[in-house]
Amino acid sequence: MKKFIYLLLIALVFSSCQDKEKIPVYAWSSGPGDKSDKELLKEFRDLNQKGVDGLMYNGGHNPATYARVGAVAKEAGLEFHAWIPTMVQSKEGLLDTSLYAQNGLRQSAWTHPAYVPHYRFLCPERQEVYDFLENLYANVADVPEVDGVHLDYIRFPDVILARGLWDKYGLVMDREYPEFDYCYCDSCVAQFKKESGIDILEVEDPSQVQEWKQFRYDQITSIVNRLADMVHSKNKVITAAVFPGPNSVAKKIVRQEWDKWNLDAFYPMNYNDFYLEDTKWIGEVSREAVQAIDDRVPVYSGLFICPDPEGKDDQPDPEGHGLVPSEIPDAIEESISNGAEGICLFTPGRMTEEGWKQFEKAIYVEHKKVKDAE
Repeated sequence: MKKFIYLLLIALVFSSCQDKEKIPVYAWSSGPGDKSDKELLKEFRDLNQKGVDGLMYNGGHNPATYARVGAVAKEAGLEFHAWIPTMVQSKEGLLDTSLYAQNGLRQSAWTHPAYVPHYRFLCPERQEVYDFLENLYANVADVPEVDGVHLDYIRFPDVILARGLWDKYGLVMDREYPEFDYCYCDSCVAQFKKESGIDILEVEDPSQVQEWKQFRYDQITSIVNRLADMVHSKNKVITAAVFPGPNSVAKKIVRQEWDKWNLDAFYPMNYNDFYLEDTKWIGEVSREAVQAIDDRVPVYSGLFICPDPEGKDDQPDPEGHGLVPSEIPDAIEESISNGAEGICLFTPGRMTEEGWKQFEKAIYVEHKKVKDAE
């Protein structure tokens, strides 16, 4: 009798496992710093054992770095994508400073970056900018160990910050202000006038000109789709970290009309704390994303992890906020049940031991819970 009960329990456990599947999990990570290959391999194997399938890895611009780290990632059983910022390039001497965007006050992002020093955004209208980006991503895409390239900061500066960041910067962003509105350089102004007949410098409130908004959306879309053609020609995939939406957030605050981008997957940064929202909101924007792209490619819901759950309430900087361990299962469930293919962690280094425990339970979902976005 005891043997029968034991076998029955084994059968029930097996049946339960059969009814579940692990969702795809990616993670944004960076390095390698001074880590040895042995140290990287240990780190990557640990992530893989915890359920991470692939890395969006920021290793700078040098293809040799991606070749080295990518080889280690492959040995650990991980996909490996080169995560490289696009429109933000702040290294001194990398590009001519005349190629940087100008705000509505005609101040250069090089000398007057919005919010933080590294917000030195390039002008998307300049051919020299595209040529630089194409060369950068082409060289990295040529690395055999790289599965694909992952675009980031593929946008304009935030013309309106997420609500949770207003206090940090001492701002009330109830409308679009010229010092945060880009790009008003001579090239952009001239091209827009050529296309629309409107001199945007003569307009009292440019934020009310829909053609001007669409012009900026199209500038970013053009760069993305040209880069996509190039990367696809090398038989590699191309993806991007994007703001939530696109319609509810991304278009409004960073000019990303990303449902028109010809990418292989989207990674919306569904960082709910930045918008003073709960985990239910993550489900809402996940569903919006899937519907916006008509479910033609995967959506991976980006989750912002709190590095110090016990001290979160005492942390004034929103950058120290994020999902505490008890919220991780809800965030994953909301993402998957609303159509996301999987999730992406920002970042695994912020995960606590309890966070990993909650994560491990949540990434195996019952088939019946995975429903198509309507």
